[in-house]
Amino acid sequence: QVQLVESGGGLVQAGGSLRLSCAASGRTFTNYHLGWFRQPPGKERELVGGITWSGGSTYYADSVKGRFTISRDNAKNTVYLQMNSLKPEDTAVYYCAAGAGGAYTHWGQGAQVTVSS
Repeated sequence: QVQLVESGGGLVQAGGSLRLSCAASGRTFTNYHLGWFRQPPGKERELVGGITWSGGSTYYADSVKGRFTISRDNAKNTVYLQMNSLKPEDTAVYYCAAGAGGAYTHWGQGAQVTVSS
């Protein structure tokens, strides 16, 4: 099992930046690909982006491409989501997730990000 704990959420003005962290414990962190998801108020959870186990490849939803960056530090068992040029529509609960195969099987508890206009 992998346990995931997000941190770094909060309130920020539009145009500002935040960095979310997701610390993992349990099984070998390096075996998992990692992703970030978000759930805006009243909407379904959506993929923000992900990163391969080696960190050599990342992918992003079109809505955040060019503004968000995902990185990982396997030595610290941590994955990061750097969010720049934030918009009010980025307001959501953000979740990190881990998977060893084709699906994400482990989830964090979520971190609230609120962007004011």
